[in-house]
Amino acid sequence: MMTQVEAELPCHFGANGELFGIYHPAPAPATKAVLLCPPFGQELVRSHRLYRQLAHALVAQGIAVLRFDYYGSGDSAGRSMDVDWSRCIDDALAATDELRALGRCDRVAAFGARLGGSVALAVAAAARLAELVVWDPVLDGATHVARLDTLQATLQHDTKRFTRPRAGTDIAGQWLGFAVGAHFRQQLVDLHLDPPTIPTLLLDSLPATSTHDWTRLAATDMTVTPLQPPTPWDDLDRLELAILSHELIRTVCSHLRETR
Repeated sequence: MMTQVEAELPCHFGANGELFGIYHPAPAPATKAVLLCPPFGQELVRSHRLYRQLAHALVAQGIAVLRFDYYGSGDSAGRSMDVDWSRCIDDALAATDELRALGRCDRVAAFGARLGGSVALAVAAAARLAELVVWDPVLDGATHVARLDTLQATLQHDTKRFTRPRAGTDIAGQWLGFAVGAHFRQQLVDLHLDPPTIPTLLLDSLPATSTHDWTRLAATDMTVTPLQPPTPWDDLDRLELAILSHELIRTVCSHLRETR
């Protein structure tokens, strides 16, 4: 029998019930809840297991959790071509409201990896979040788009997965198997994030060779903590392997437990 700590309660929410989430209730009335903002595309697939593990670890500490999918991703309605940055922000705000209602707890923090971290940063003020934990967030959208274009081009000629190179027309408008709309692509190119105004823990597991500058998020109440080993976000040899990090789960849980 599933224990209360292991309970996973599916829910549909949003204006038309188009958004899907899984609520993890705390075993006792929670004083804090955490919204898990997912990344997109292949990074969503690869981090799915870690998000579930993190949810269970937080619940074991008495923290209620909501995992959810944006419109056009995961198990929510819509297609990957329908993903829109502004809609993702609205979806995260709706998810925050849903978590407050389900958990009967007003103190909500957010966690997000990669573009999920970018979403968390973008909604922090409007969602009245108490604090943030972001893992390798995307701050430079144009560089991120170029990175995905490069990975996609390399994958086109990947003889380990395909017996012959695929035609450009077969993969046009895709990032690692996910169709992407031109509007969303341009929204990422134009992405600009303001520095957080709430306590923020930024977990950095990018390799030293990666182009990233956390100083653009310079804030008086932000801590940057390195994680080892580097996370293989860009390793095409491990594209089908889950992103797992016990160190990340331990660090996030310890941090959120101490800030209760």
